Amino acid sequence: MEFLDYESLRFIWWALVGILLIGFAIMDGFDLGVAMVHPFIGRNDGERRVLMNSIGPTWDGNQVWLILGAGAVLAAWPTVYAVAFSGLYAALLIVLFSLFLRPVAIDYRSKLENSTWRSFWDWSLFVSGVVPALIFGVTFGNLLQGVPFHFDDTMRSFYTGTLAELLNPFALLVGLVSVSMLVMQGASFLMIKTEAPIYQRAAVTAKISALLTVILFVVAGYWVASGIDGYQVVSGLSHNGPSNPLLKEVSMVTGSWMNNFQSAPALWIVPALAVIGALAVIVIRRDGLRFIASGISVAGVVATAGVAMFPFVLPSSTHPAQSLTMWDGSSSEQTLYLMLIAALIFVPLILAYTAWVFRVLRGRVTVAHIRENDHAVY
Repeated sequence: MEFLDYESLRFIWWALVGILLIGFAIMDGFDLGVAMVHPFIGRNDGERRVLMNSIGPTWDGNQVWLILGAGAVLAAWPTVYAVAFSGLYAALLIVLFSLFLRPVAIDYRSKLENSTWRSFWDWSLFVSGVVPALIFGVTFGNLLQGVPFHFDDTMRSFYTGTLAELLNPFALLVGLVSVSMLVMQGASFLMIKTEAPIYQRAAVTAKISALLTVILFVVAGYWVASGIDGYQVVSGLSHNGPSNPLLKEVSMVTGSWMNNFQSAPALWIVPALAVIGALAVIVIRRDGLRFIASGISVAGVVATAGVAMFPFVLPSSTHPAQSLTMWDGSSSEQTLYLMLIAALIFVPLILAYTAWVFRVLRGRVTVAHIRENDHAVY
């Protein structure tokens, strides 16, 4: 692959990281969605066990997408990883500890036949879904506004924000977009894994959350276009140059996050997929196609943010010129090249294994199945 220069490798890894994040949002997204609706769609103990067993065999495999995404950011954009994981440390710890609750709740809930015990773990599972979904969305909302950090002359990063500042109105709106779209994803998944009456409740939930996703996504888009200062490179950025974010000039202009869509109108298909996919969830009658439509909507929402911010990865609200882009925040050319070889080998293997697992575990989970296999299920 000698034809791949530094510029091409940087762009490829921008796309690959985006694909990994979309993979996480789609695959682990329905786990988070099921966790969020667990106490509401499941009306009794048997039904709640059905919901847990719908994701029980696959949630840990789906979690691989998050690990892959974080690992790819570390290897491809080490400076971005260092700034984000140190500056946003408190928020990420909250996500991490909330994610701990999911395996514990799934494994321990049915150990005791006690209503208080099981209710506690039911709501713990709910927390393990809603907290990460909300915070991931809030994080994207803050990225679109810029994160308060800067570098000194020795490239040491300094984060000057607080956890409370992350919970601003626009970021919370994006957080609600994340919550609603993952509830849609989880409810759509339940429609291919459960039977009545859970199925009917999941259908209503999927339609309501799909409509909310469209409304909130459009409102957030309008806010970005009319009320959020976007970032644009003025000069000094080399696509093949060194990874030094101190060499460019950046301006902030309201609505400039829409520049990529205006300069390449074909990119409007990305946010259109987010809306069309969610609307399809409402009108499609076939369960499998509905789940695919939900996944397309989720992919469209995540990709819209990436396309809008391109080439920025981590904008700085306090020192815009020191914002990190895919061109000046990446690893070396050799590192990106070796990582690409590894990705071409292992990502297809992961996809093949995931497809095989879901084929083996296809079929609906029922209360009767839970009762007949009580010793082997959650």
